[in-house]
Amino acid sequence: MVMVKDIKNNRVLVLNKSKNWPGLTFPGGHVEKGESFYDAAVREVKEETGLSVKNLVAKGIVHWANKKTGDRYLEFIYSTSDFFGTPIKETEEGTIEWMSYDELKASKKLSQNFDMYFPIFESETYCELFLDWNGKDWNSEKKYVFT
Repeated sequence: MVMVKDIKNNRVLVLNKSKNWPGLTFPGGHVEKGESFYDAAVREVKEETGLSVKNLVAKGIVHWANKKTGDRYLEFIYSTSDFFGTPIKETEEGTIEWMSYDELKASKKLSQNFDMYFPIFESETYCELFLDWNGKDWNSEKKYVFT
């Protein structure tokens, strides 16, 4: 997941997803075979927004652990203000828009659990968010580790 920041205009690029975790979030996705996490993040931003990004800063990781099955799910979190191109208005993932970070945080339309990611994006240090969940619902005790 990547927060693309337009520092000049004090806003962030937001994806309003229409499927698979619908609601407001930042662009992101899966890693393809033979691809690094960083390259996957760059590719996903391009596919989902039309923007080209570089100089991504690693902000942290979100680590979901299913306490029943032992399965793990990892999300690598990046930010950048180094982008070029014009965002497309809509992709198969949803619509794209710029909004202030404060407006995003206050929105009632956030994708499920996206609010838990804000401390990672706001931190000046690297952060791990660990969640030990039951595999059914997404209510889990959050453990943030800032380094």
